Amino acid sequence: MTNSPIVPCIWLDDQAEAAAEFYLAAFRGGSIDAVAHYPESMPNPSGRPPGSVVTVDVTVAGQRFTLLNGGPAFTINPSISFFVFLPSAVEVDGLVHALLDGGSALMPLDAYAWSERYAWVMDRYGVSWQVMAVPGVERVTVAPCLMFTGPQHGRAREAIDAYVAAFPGSGVEFVDAYDGAEGPAGTVKHGRFSLAGQPMVAMDSSFEHGFTFNEAVSLQVMCADQDEVDRLWATLAEGGEFGPCGWLKDRFGVSWQVVPEVLAAWLTDPDVAARERTFAAMLEMGKLDLAELRRAYDGG
Repeated sequence: MTNSPIVPCIWLDDQAEAAAEFYLAAFRGGSIDAVAHYPESMPNPSGRPPGSVVTVDVTVAGQRFTLLNGGPAFTINPSISFFVFLPSAVEVDGLVHALLDGGSALMPLDAYAWSERYAWVMDRYGVSWQVMAVPGVERVTVAPCLMFTGPQHGRAREAIDAYVAAFPGSGVEFVDAYDGAEGPAGTVKHGRFSLAGQPMVAMDSSFEHGFTFNEAVSLQVMCADQDEVDRLWATLAEGGEFGPCGWLKDRFGVSWQVVPEVLAAWLTDPDVAARERTFAAMLEMGKLDLAELRRAYDGG
């Protein structure tokens, strides 16, 4: 499993529990790591019933995800998809067929120039997966893929450099640029990089897709302390905009959640009063304040 502090978050209406079971079945293994609930004693911004499930944390193919029951505010689109690199064509076929149950193919399962077996599929929840065989790969790897299109087209290389600079221990693996025949010269055809151990992919697309980045797929950053929260909150939002409850949009339109790592434990504590105090305190914040959250959790 990746030890990266970056955890993708998928915004759903009210299907987080069902989606968790679907992904565990599709990937033939994994785990449900934590389940958090909305407060029973107060309304919540999503309009979901008090006490109902707010998030389900899962791990599949070594990748952590948070599935969020956030209500109908945002709709998932393919601007952020997930590459899944598998050792063989047989494994690709099995995963693709599982993900297509109730879903649809954006690029059909076939041989392509970049892989003997590849498909781009949208599952029943609207999440996009690019599944491909990579002979010689030692383990299954999942990599979030950012597609810069519409107003963000041509900014993939700028974003790669900005993200790598923001996260210590990061680096660029390679960037393949268009030569002008298949796409605008110099824009990114396919770029691979890592952020604090999390494999990532970025690409430009000059086609008119009718969508761009939104909050429906965000990237959580689990921070060790307040200093890390402060630094990443300021760095990632430079040229972008701050949001509530630790959310922000960077200057490319990608949504991030900058979160103290311990918060997940507080929001799933068996002590209902403690976790509800913590949730209520979080709702009042933009940048998350670890000391104030701790005081709320402790009942101060």
